[in-house]
Amino acid sequence: MKQITIAVVMLFSVSVFAQTNADLKAHYETFYKEMKKQGDVQGIINALTHLNILEPSVARKDTLAYLYLSEGKYMQALNTIGVEKNASDSDMNVEVKALALKNLNQPKLALEHYEVLFKRDPNVYLAYEMADMKIQVNDLAGAKTNIEYGLANVKDDMKRAFYETQQPYETSMKAALLCLKGLLMFTENKSANIDAAIKLMNDALAIDPNFNLAKVSRQALESQKAQQAAANKN
Repeated sequence: MKQITIAVVMLFSVSVFAQTNADLKAHYETFYKEMKKQGDVQGIINALTHLNILEPSVARKDTLAYLYLSEGKYMQALNTIGVEKNASDSDMNVEVKALALKNLNQPKLALEHYEVLFKRDPNVYLAYEMADMKIQVNDLAGAKTNIEYGLANVKDDMKRAFYETQQPYETSMKAALLCLKGLLMFTENKSANIDAAIKLMNDALAIDPNFNLAKVSRQALESQKAQQAAANKN
């Protein structure tokens, strides 16, 4: 009789727990819809976190990480989905890892995920980002390959945003690639390639005379050339 009573109590407890979980899930699903309607990103994050605890889902975790990324919470994004490279990762998952690591100034780790994205969907925008980071980590051959791909596939209407000034601006992607190629050439050989690097900055500025990064880079290269000339005289 005692065993029957225990079994009945356990069955009742399981039933109550299942009902409570179902009620909570329904509540947070309603809450999630309301937060989406209001455009409350933090509310959406809270709702998804609770829903993922109640009913774990890879797709939900990917969405949660993407929302953290969109809010500039890069560590939270990576804590949600990890930093490991997995063949089964969704495109969203890989993109979050790549962008979060880049923004956390981890170019080597970020490049692992950018390479996956590029392999799945090669495009000029990814090629530029990869080349830029490869110059930072001194993978100059890799950067050259990405820049060559970008210049071979760039379209006249493609743009890239820059943020080195107080007011962000856009410029032609072709001009951006030419500027990056100039910086790469200078990095490869600071003496022999300086004139070629300056020419590439001029080519970029011929496309967009207001391209600030190309202007600043040209000025720095011309200053470096003057210093080299003065040193050679001495």
